[in-house]
Amino acid sequence: MWIAETDRGTVILVGEIREVPKSTPWYPDRLELATRRAQRVTLGIKPKISPGDIFRLLFAGGKMTKLPKGTVASDYLDEDRRARLAALEKRYDQDYSRKSFLITSFDLLSRRVGLTRDTGKDASDVVKKAARRADVPSEPVGTVRGEDLLDSLSEAPPESHLPCLDAAMAAAEQGPDLVEQRGLDWRASDIPAVMNNPLEIALSRCWPWTDAEVATELRGQWLAAIGEAAGSEGVTLAVVPLRMLAEEGGVLDTLVKDGFSVDGPAWRE
Repeated sequence: MWIAETDRGTVILVGEIREVPKSTPWYPDRLELATRRAQRVTLGIKPKISPGDIFRLLFAGGKMTKLPKGTVASDYLDEDRRARLAALEKRYDQDYSRKSFLITSFDLLSRRVGLTRDTGKDASDVVKKAARRADVPSEPVGTVRGEDLLDSLSEAPPESHLPCLDAAMAAAEQGPDLVEQRGLDWRASDIPAVMNNPLEIALSRCWPWTDAEVATELRGQWLAAIGEAAGSEGVTLAVVPLRMLAEEGGVLDTLVKDGFSVDGPAWRE
């Protein structure tokens, strides 16, 4: 957590990573206490999905999950990438030749590295429950239309997902230990170590964070919400994706640039 004191109150920023492994349990007592003492809580982006968006996803599923018709992965990869992907296919007994690079990347991160396996509570889960019990008002920082997300994904050319694939392959090559290490570093408030973990790097290089329009909207909503909180009386507690807080030019850098005193763990080496 970081604390920014303002002329009118206090803003508490909770740096969240999703999929915290159960093998590295954390104890959210301080977070629950801070939530109970807050006047308001701000949580993450809420996707706004309509029935029409769901139908579009069903009809466009093949386009989003597979490479363009008549092409295979090797058509887009240089020799080094082809060799690395082939080695991972052999290790995990998988065939990624027709899958979109984004789907391949998510498979490597979630199923092969084990990001989504045996996970515990996220900070958002803890804060949401504590706020409800204490009758503290909570709301999402904003919404993103499902239509915009689907358009962004369906219109992206295969080449745009290559940085994601590169980072996912790097994480998969190092293996499942990255998951536990990321959790341990987060629990220890070693923010530079979390940000430099190949798994976290991979997540930051994959959609939607790499879509300029969507990422700009997400960051803009958080910066606007934190700016509004800084001008509000009392205590505001906000659960923010850690990479959005600690990235270069992120929320923490912006607060310091704007003259706020921010107390908490170092987010730069």
